[in-house]
Amino acid sequence: MLKGRKNTYVYLIIIVILIYIGLLTILYYSESTNSDAMIQTLGDAIWYSLVTLTTVGYGDLIPVTPIGHAVGIIFLLLSAGIMVTMLGAVVSFITSEGLPFFMLGLQRHKNWYYFADYGVESNTLAANIYKEDADALIIYGERRSNQSEIPNYPCIYLSASPERIVAKKKNTGTRCKIFLMKENDIGSNSRAVNLHELPVEVYARTTNGQDKLSGNINFFHSYECCARQYWRSRPLCRHENMIVLIGFGNYGLSILERAILTNIISIEQHVAYHIFGDAEEFLAIHEHLGEIFSLNKESKTEDSLIFHNETWTKNRSVLERADRIIICEDNEEDGWGIFWTLNRYYKISGRIDLRSSRRAPEVSCFGVNEDIYTSQQIIRTGLNKAAIMINELFRRSVSYPTLEWDELDDLHRQSKIVAADHLLMKTRILLDDETITELTADSVKKAYDKYCNTKSSAATKEMYRKLDHMRWLRFYTFYNWRNGPYRDDTIRQHPMLRPYEELTEEQRRERDAAWELMGSIFTELE
Repeated sequence: MLKGRKNTYVYLIIIVILIYIGLLTILYYSESTNSDAMIQTLGDAIWYSLVTLTTVGYGDLIPVTPIGHAVGIIFLLLSAGIMVTMLGAVVSFITSEGLPFFMLGLQRHKNWYYFADYGVESNTLAANIYKEDADALIIYGERRSNQSEIPNYPCIYLSASPERIVAKKKNTGTRCKIFLMKENDIGSNSRAVNLHELPVEVYARTTNGQDKLSGNINFFHSYECCARQYWRSRPLCRHENMIVLIGFGNYGLSILERAILTNIISIEQHVAYHIFGDAEEFLAIHEHLGEIFSLNKESKTEDSLIFHNETWTKNRSVLERADRIIICEDNEEDGWGIFWTLNRYYKISGRIDLRSSRRAPEVSCFGVNEDIYTSQQIIRTGLNKAAIMINELFRRSVSYPTLEWDELDDLHRQSKIVAADHLLMKTRILLDDETITELTADSVKKAYDKYCNTKSSAATKEMYRKLDHMRWLRFYTFYNWRNGPYRDDTIRQHPMLRPYEELTEEQRRERDAAWELMGSIFTELE
């Protein structure tokens, strides 16, 4: 259809040019035969036509023959139409896709970030990208007239498909990054069709599914981003033995999942997690959690998961004894209602953390849009840097073929991510500093030096090994692996899925690798 429209325009232009040439020829021959005429050459005829058609009208050349007068009248009549057409073309160029596409063509060298729609999440991520990338070009795939707000950063509104955008870049500079910010947009947005065939990187928001769909399509979960950001910025402290989660929807589930996988800070810990919300499906999926947690009963020797079917308002003693209350309702308004009720009617001794998309004064909010919708969280190259390093170091250490990061399936990628997240916890443990929230070369080096200086003690080395075995055991049990005589990924079986005391000496030594890895990590970070 687009090709047919272009052909029509070409034919019209050719016809107009032929008519113009015909009028010039008639004017030239009719005037040049008259000795009194002022238009004697073809150049004079062209000059007269241009002056007349543009309504300048110098009057230096005028036709004198009847035929010349007739041609002049035609030029005069055409001049008004040409001016209106030219003005309309200019206005159309500015107000339609012409100007944005022209601007795109001038900025091919920049890093293009295409958002299928404008919204709160898109605007927040785009603003963060613009702060971080001086060469960023933000493109919204809709018309500016659809929006009432004007972003605080330069951007282009262009109601065009990703195919047209990518074609305009002409493979200049970095690959265009495309963001589908509405949940599960990859399956419903018409602009998501055939994205896997384009030379682009796609980041699609979803509520479920794996991290990757094809080579260039990546999924991100707002809930997982929120959970990872929460436990990094608010790590579990040694004095905390009771954590309450109010709300067990998508956010609550993700926060509990990350807590299960990474909150291992002592071999003697006995943290009780009280969860208010419907956990029937969660427990059905993770059917072996009872092997590593005390379910529905507080324990003094191991961590507990206690699920409450009744409303949180009927458990005043639990709330008032809690070291930390995490309000993580999916519905933000419900969360704020719970927050105000707790502050007004309950004697809370611990901290209260509230999931909120916006910060509020004197309220401990997490999951704020500015913290969640960042390039680090969504593109995750920086967030998963340590996990990518771990995989690469592993590949170098073995003689047999192994997979690169982009080739890993979801389970093995998650295992590396959890191991990397716990490296941060290991650093905090070794340095006895719970304020550390990022892996830096300096902090990891200090932690590794501490490890080297203390591992000579047999008791300390055993403690290190037990701690990492706890983490490792939790991960595989959470993903429904069982103990067996040999490893089999198909049936999810592993011979080390048993208590530390039952491991052989060789199997216990394998746990040293997770701590020794810190020596290689800090070198890579440098």
